[in-house]
Amino acid sequence: MTLPTELERDFKQELNNYEESRRMPYITSIERSGIRQGLLKGIELGLKLKFGSEGLGILPEISVIEDINLLQAILEGLSLIPEISYIQDLEQLRAILAGLETVSTVEELRQIDQNTTV
Repeated sequence: MTLPTELERDFKQELNNYEESRRMPYITSIERSGIRQGLLKGIELGLKLKFGSEGLGILPEISVIEDINLLQAILEGLSLIPEISYIQDLEQLRAILAGLETVSTVEELRQIDQNTTV
């Protein structure tokens, strides 16, 4: 839908005023979708680099996640893989990724990792 020029200008001004009053930018659904797609691409690359094409087998499970914060946590978790480089199979990775939904710190993620290797 395209607004007339004057209405669009008024809308943008009102939106800017709202964002400034809340000190938070409004993220449109299109922007959220773009952010989500970018995170998924980063996760795909991380899986491929660490586990090769076999690592992409877990991607369908991750691709259904809509929560941007959870996807960000997964991507950050993949950055820890060099630290937890002894992950040998995708089941171990699945357990760690499932744990990402409940953790709020890297230390909690390490604890989950330790529990999956015991």
